[in-house]
Amino acid sequence: MNDCLIRPARPEDQAAAYHVCLKTGNYGQDGEPFYREDPDALGRVFVGPYLAFEPDLSLILEDDQGVCGYALGAFDSHSFYDRYEREWRPSLCSRFPAPSGDSSLWTRSQQIHNIYHTPDYYCPEPYALYPSHLHIDLLDRAQGRGYGRRMMALVMEKLRLRGSPGAHLGVSMANTPAFGFYQRLGFKELIRVGSLPDGCIYMGIPLQTQTPKPTAPIASHVPNAQP
Repeated sequence: MNDCLIRPARPEDQAAAYHVCLKTGNYGQDGEPFYREDPDALGRVFVGPYLAFEPDLSLILEDDQGVCGYALGAFDSHSFYDRYEREWRPSLCSRFPAPSGDSSLWTRSQQIHNIYHTPDYYCPEPYALYPSHLHIDLLDRAQGRGYGRRMMALVMEKLRLRGSPGAHLGVSMANTPAFGFYQRLGFKELIRVGSLPDGCIYMGIPLQTQTPKPTAPIASHVPNAQP
């Protein structure tokens, strides 16, 4: 099994990072069978804006087979979503019409296209304590080797040094392994929204009192991602 490299994201990583998002897009499992009509549907929401708007908080995990994971963050969630609304979402809406008809018959891709038109910018309270947010996905071959913990630690340390008091994230109620992973990192449950299979558990962690220490240096970079 080959070692992986943690490095800053680069503009040319977008396609590969979108692919990781696809391959983990079924509650942490392979989503490719569900998004064949639009494989990049998920990546345009959950990866692209972070590469474009938060390059200093975007990390890539890579091995000799290519990109196998990423960790992404946003310093101030309200500001991030405001910029997404102004600079990212209009292009998505113009390129991908909102689905119509019986929503129970929509494909997974159509469900994501609907999110383009009806975004959810929910942030758990108390927002003042957890204004930043995080997102991580790793392919199967990179899991269980400590890379996820190291990448999260690096992003959280960056947020801490910039003065963020804390961060939150959302995990699917159906993704039990991810929930356990975040608990082991020190995240605590804040609130549950919805129910299975689509419900979300929001978790938070203070950054000024306890943050796992990063274990690998990273360099700076310049982004230029597009939807």
